[in-house]
Amino acid sequence: MNKSTFQCRVYYEDTDLAGIVYYANYLKFIERARSEWVRNLGLDQNVLRKDHGIVFAVRKVEADYLKSAKFDELLLISTELQKKTRVRLNFSQEIYRDSDLIFRANLVIVPLSVAGGLVKLPKIIFDKFM
Repeated sequence: MNKSTFQCRVYYEDTDLAGIVYYANYLKFIERARSEWVRNLGLDQNVLRKDHGIVFAVRKVEADYLKSAKFDELLLISTELQKKTRVRLNFSQEIYRDSDLIFRANLVIVPLSVAGGLVKLPKIIFDKFM
């Protein structure tokens, strides 16, 4: 389906005392990549919230930490939509250092109302996820 890439540099704030990326920060990196993926589809998440009352939330994440990233490395994050329904988006994301796969995750993202309840994506928005 839809696939995109996003570059991210490892900053000092992303690392522990040994200069290795703290495990939770990989989730931040893939979150940024998914946000850019949505933006590249021509969707503005602020407009989705304001005009449609929709926000996205991670319902499930399965992460596999293969190798460590370190301070000042340039990472490439791949985001691919694997499956979609009006109430669920399944993503596969991978992080590479050069050509070396260092992290991968599978995620389930759901649309919520601003009050926090599950909602269906309107067809006009759902169709953008092609």
